[in-house]
Amino acid sequence: MGVADPLHKKIPLLNVLTVQDRRSLAGQIVESCYSKDQFIFREGDPAEYFHILKEGSVKCVKTAPDGKEVTLKVLLPGDLFCCEAAVFDGAPHPGCAQPMGDVRVLRLSKKAYFDVLRRNPDAAIEVIRYLGQRLNEAQENAKVLALDRAEQRLAALLVSLAARTGMKDTNGIRLTVRLTRQDLANMVGITVETAIRIMGRFKRARVVSGTAKQIIIRDLAKLKFLASEQPDAAPASSRPH
Repeated sequence: MGVADPLHKKIPLLNVLTVQDRRSLAGQIVESCYSKDQFIFREGDPAEYFHILKEGSVKCVKTAPDGKEVTLKVLLPGDLFCCEAAVFDGAPHPGCAQPMGDVRVLRLSKKAYFDVLRRNPDAAIEVIRYLGQRLNEAQENAKVLALDRAEQRLAALLVSLAARTGMKDTNGIRLTVRLTRQDLANMVGITVETAIRIMGRFKRARVVSGTAKQIIIRDLAKLKFLASEQPDAAPASSRPH
């Protein structure tokens, strides 16, 4: 990845570096391709690298105590994954990284990156700020799962996916990431059956259409309302269309 590659502008761990430092790292960044049936890394593997998604989509999966796999989040181009684990010596990957199709991933050893940070204290401070933001996001997600209703959580997820992966469609906004009903349920902490019922209500209210693998947001304003409404508000199916 050359210095002129605009990807660094979207990646905090690279954007905080000077052009000279990015040039010194360019030869140490390895690009790899993976298909849907492969793992980029598995839960418990040593976290020796920073991984940056260049193309495609990846889901972070963790195995629950009962053996079920739980999708924690979906990563899109420009996202880093498990960077928190890579920061701490000896910390293994807390989950698996599974491609959702053909993907391209950039890999940079944490040793090479830390060598650059030792020469650039200002960049190190920016990395600390970035990791703090990631921690705040994790805490906010935990709060949402604990306090918000299932319908509200699923609506908020769809709003977020529309902002990150949405493309204009004749019927509204089409999500370019393909998710199974299990993925949707896992990401908001509900059962598949509950996810199906809620999506059915959204469809009857003409908020969304399509299937889990090809979702179209027909009424983004109403979906945002559902994501932010109070617990005593009427459900989507009971409001006028």
